[in-house]
Amino acid sequence: MSIRHGLLALLERGQMYGYQLRSAFEESTGSTWPLNIGQVYTTLARLERDGLVRSLPESEGGQRPYEITDAGRADLALWFATPISRADRPRDELSIKLALALTTPGVDVRSVVQTQRSATMRALQEFTRLKYASDKPEDLPWRLVLDAMIFQAEAEVRWLDHCETSLVRHRPAPSRPVIHPEAVDRADEEARR
Repeated sequence: MSIRHGLLALLERGQMYGYQLRSAFEESTGSTWPLNIGQVYTTLARLERDGLVRSLPESEGGQRPYEITDAGRADLALWFATPISRADRPRDELSIKLALALTTPGVDVRSVVQTQRSATMRALQEFTRLKYASDKPEDLPWRLVLDAMIFQAEAEVRWLDHCETSLVRHRPAPSRPVIHPEAVDRADEEARR
């Protein structure tokens, strides 16, 4: 999730200060992605630097509200109109972990797969429980976020099943002896004699 665009979308609703933005962000996403208040203020500073928001005078309580600018509205509209590219998504740590487990001596890859499957199934159950905990119309935004998390967890379980099947069929290549550079140098030297 783009925190930058999340804050712009929230400011499109009206002026808010940092803590209000954090609360509104977490409410909109059902607290599935907690937002650090430091991230909020750092992002607001960048948005202000880029002319996408402007800070307003401090209130009597000492809070400084922000509002979106016309340039911010244009940037937000472009973000909503642009599909998310697969290249824009973060690296998939699980696939990298399994790829490295396959090539690291002494790692029980099947155990890595099973441990992940168990954790993913627990998360899937929790997401499903949360989804059906409330059906109020105002909960729709975070229920949609939960739906996405449920679908991702289900896809991960299917992928882990595929990995396990692939591991059963996998025949590791015979290990190659380790050749040290000094041995190559000696062999070259002896061959030249």
